[in-house]
Amino acid sequence: MSLKKVLTLLTFLIISFSNITNVYSTEPDVFVQSTVNRAAETLGGDLTKDERVEKLKEIAKDTVDINGIGLYTLGSYRKTISSAQLKQYKIFFEEYFLKSFSSRLAEYSNPEIEVTSKKKINDNYTMVSSILAGTDQRPEVKIDWRVYTKNPNNPLIRDLIIEGLSLARTQKEEFSSIIESNDGDINALFTTLKEFIK
Repeated sequence: MSLKKVLTLLTFLIISFSNITNVYSTEPDVFVQSTVNRAAETLGGDLTKDERVEKLKEIAKDTVDINGIGLYTLGSYRKTISSAQLKQYKIFFEEYFLKSFSSRLAEYSNPEIEVTSKKKINDNYTMVSSILAGTDQRPEVKIDWRVYTKNPNNPLIRDLIIEGLSLARTQKEEFSSIIESNDGDINALFTTLKEFIK
């Protein structure tokens, strides 16, 4: 095969690959709407509460940057603990997060969340705005989703801001308070996480 034909073929493959990438690239607002639709389908089905919890955990593992949130909520302490302690923390935090997320959300039935807009903050983050429809039991709630978009083919949720309150920041402050009130002992946080998990 001549060099010209090789270059032509190579160019074609690059263009084709680029098109494939664009096809599978997920826009942050579409990603969030798809995620909430999956959750709504799980909550609106005929599953038992335990089955809902397990399904919601699967959704969280697929769509949430649990490791990233865990490191953020640990704050500056992640730089002062040993690698073994950090590894242990990541295990505890994932179990803690999944249980907390799924058990709270499992109480809802047929939540209607509509994505209303998106705003690109930078190459790494996009903020997606949505509304949780009100019912007779609760008012309408504004929810903003902080989506990590460094890899556009694999967006991940990094934070929820509910009526202006960041859940990740709130969790970070809670963890920091636990550690500080125990003279900087990370094991106090580990104990709290283990107790919640059980």
